[in-house]
Amino acid sequence: MSLTFHEIARLCEKIEGISSTLEIRDVLGEFLKDIEDDGDLYNTILFLMGDVFPAWDERDLGIGIGLLYEALKFATGLSKEEMERIVKEMGDVGLAVEFIIGKKKQQLLYVEEITLQSLRNRINEISRMTGKKAQINKIRALADIFMSVSPLEARYLARLVLGELRIGVGEGIMRDAIARAFSVSSEQVERAYMLISDLGKVAVIAKNEGNSGLKKVTLTPHIPIRMMLAQMAKSIEEALKDIDMPVVEWKYDGSRVQVHKTGDKLTIYSRRLENVTPSLPEIVEGVNKSVKEDVILDGEVIAIKDGRPMPFQNILRRFRRKYDVREKAEEIPLYVIFFDILYWNGIVLIDLPLKERRKILEKVVKESERVSVATEIMSNEISVIREVYTEALKAGHEGIMMKNPESHYIPGRRGKNWLKLKPTLETLDLVVIGGEWGEGRRARFIGSYELACYDPSTNSFLRIGRVATGFSDEQLEELTGMFKDLIEGEEGKIIHFIPKIVFEVAYEEIQKSPKYESGFALRFPRLVRVRDDKSPEDADTIDRIEQIYESQF
Repeated sequence: MSLTFHEIARLCEKIEGISSTLEIRDVLGEFLKDIEDDGDLYNTILFLMGDVFPAWDERDLGIGIGLLYEALKFATGLSKEEMERIVKEMGDVGLAVEFIIGKKKQQLLYVEEITLQSLRNRINEISRMTGKKAQINKIRALADIFMSVSPLEARYLARLVLGELRIGVGEGIMRDAIARAFSVSSEQVERAYMLISDLGKVAVIAKNEGNSGLKKVTLTPHIPIRMMLAQMAKSIEEALKDIDMPVVEWKYDGSRVQVHKTGDKLTIYSRRLENVTPSLPEIVEGVNKSVKEDVILDGEVIAIKDGRPMPFQNILRRFRRKYDVREKAEEIPLYVIFFDILYWNGIVLIDLPLKERRKILEKVVKESERVSVATEIMSNEISVIREVYTEALKAGHEGIMMKNPESHYIPGRRGKNWLKLKPTLETLDLVVIGGEWGEGRRARFIGSYELACYDPSTNSFLRIGRVATGFSDEQLEELTGMFKDLIEGEEGKIIHFIPKIVFEVAYEEIQKSPKYESGFALRFPRLVRVRDDKSPEDADTIDRIEQIYESQF
């Protein structure tokens, strides 16, 4: 018999009441172990992580707080104003929806039991709704689900469709729970996840095939993998302590991409694993001309005009563009620079040393107007490396990368095999979880934003401070428009947001502070830019904050 969504809701409620991550892991492991149906296991994993689709899946529910209110109005007859008042009083959309549905259910004699599979079918159906009547059809479909669930289910359904479940189950806990449930190695679970970016699928493999099945998991073209990341280096001298003879490349001021090409099919993924192919037609054309073999390439898209790189925000405007793409391409011309190759004509290359991958990359990519291969040198002479560093800065880029030529490509990992060196003080990528309306002439704008770092062990965000500087009036207006649809609740001038947007923030110092859940605060924070290319889970972690704090001394 298929699992019911009520069973998942009860599990969510139980987990929310547990503070120990080890206990959450054990409870999850026992629950997963007893799931017989593969489809139920897959959906359970995704739903408990707060996802309805894997990160790279192009389907999107397209449900925001406004559409949720309309669906609840349809289901309960309550006005949007009344619902907003309840959300404001309770401080949590999920609890507010539970209360609202609870009042409605008192009038009903029968509530249909929704299985996990039937909920999956309805979610898939909503994601397929397009066209002029898409919004009203989504409202009716969502209202129909809410009329069929219990108040407890409604609490978690509301959070799930908003992408705001956050019951404390992060990737680490789920990885260990899967390992515990099916007696497999957590390292093998993590490796498989990094290669296919779908923990639900990994769990099904672990259940049916064990460690041997997980070991067989490999790259598949047109399914993106997590990108290898770099760690900050304090200086050239410090970097040379970790890498004796580094490969040195420019660090381009662009946006990371992963390009998959097989035959006539080409897909471009962003750092967030989103398919951005339609927004980058000149890159598609350039790669098709320059690359004739089946490949997965890692690189950086940059915008160049009059011989100089354009600001990062211009690149993000191109990535977000849905309409009039060709016209925007003339205004913001893009180029791609490749620095790694992960797959070549059916051969997975990630376990080869970087120096071997580089040879294949140079053989495969024929440089053209839009497409090039990153220039590199191999040297451990400080003067030579400093010269490359200076050249990169003069050209308008961020600095340099120093890479271990013997290193394998490790998806999703940040380590000392790739080091980055920039002249500016290190910035932080932090999630915006709240704000406050401005005063005086800025009263109609959101004047400050509350920031949080990410705790991957609990899939939660820990407050670390507020940023109220670095904005022009024009930016304040643009940001206010951006955040209005993410408002979850308000208390006077204080606003609570669904955590979706990442700010890159500069600061003078990280200090200890009992005021915030993170235990830290930022001294003199200021906004550098919005990181549309990063998801909330890509934000800097609490562990990273602690490392930077310790390094200050």
